[in-house]
Amino acid sequence: MNTVIETILNRRSCRSFTDEPVSEKEIETVLECARSAPSGMNYQTARFTAVMNREKIRKLATAVGKALGRDAGYNMYNPAVLIITSNEKESRFRETDNACAMENIYLACEALNLGCVWINQLKDCFDTPEVRSLLDGFGIPASHGVYGCAAVGHRGAPPAEIERKAVAVIIR
Repeated sequence: MNTVIETILNRRSCRSFTDEPVSEKEIETVLECARSAPSGMNYQTARFTAVMNREKIRKLATAVGKALGRDAGYNMYNPAVLIITSNEKESRFRETDNACAMENIYLACEALNLGCVWINQLKDCFDTPEVRSLLDGFGIPASHGVYGCAAVGHRGAPPAEIERKAVAVIIR
């Protein structure tokens, strides 16, 4: 079977990570794959910020949990790396461009034998003061909204097999 097809079919969300760090070279590869995603009208207004510091990730998770009224234990699955995908708030393609990039991140992680899971909570609170302050500290422009994050790390427990429920139809 074609390796690209195999990678797509084998990809699963990972919600359990080891304490092992992810190399900067691997993250640079993942980021290059994100940058290679399609972009509406080729505007390329997305930005990809990789936070490779667990303490900074924990601070962001705590701020997000607080902003959304979640319990104090919210931790984004405690990944080694959090890749924040952001885009111009005014871009009409912001969410679709970022979704395409997130899929490339997922597939790159699978190809590199890394675990990855989509974290979507920031889209609901990226402009709350405490969260925005942290995003500012990461260099994410105030004109950007966050439309997805990828928690990345080495897999802990293997992902569970799931039944695919989406329907595919061919019309002739």
